[in-house]
Amino acid sequence: MNQNIVIGTKRTLELTVTKELTAAVYGSGLVEVYATPAMIALMERTCQLSVQDQLPEGHLTVGVLVNIRHLKATPVGMKVTCNSELIGVEDRKLMFKVLVNDEECLIGEGFHDRFIVNEEKFMKKLSGK
Repeated sequence: MNQNIVIGTKRTLELTVTKELTAAVYGSGLVEVYATPAMIALMERTCQLSVQDQLPEGHLTVGVLVNIRHLKATPVGMKVTCNSELIGVEDRKLMFKVLVNDEECLIGEGFHDRFIVNEEKFMKKLSGK
């Protein structure tokens, strides 16, 4: 399954923190700073996009583990950049290291695991729930 997946694959995504991405809006806090759930979503998207073009047709990845630390607050209007690196592959399991920086410093770091699935089979299993 993973013969085309290259350990060391990297990806970078950047966004600007908007009010919609704050803890106050997400409900994860009371202040208007970059929300931890928004940072996790950026981390997951960066990892997902990094390997999508290496997967067989009809396959995608789903997130199964997030182990991160949100180190510093980032205000609305500041840019954040997420960098992911594929550091391990075990059959269908992909393991990533992720780092997120704002314009001044490292604000988040950790690890994220994803599994390769056949989209059609995956969705078919859900229809029985």
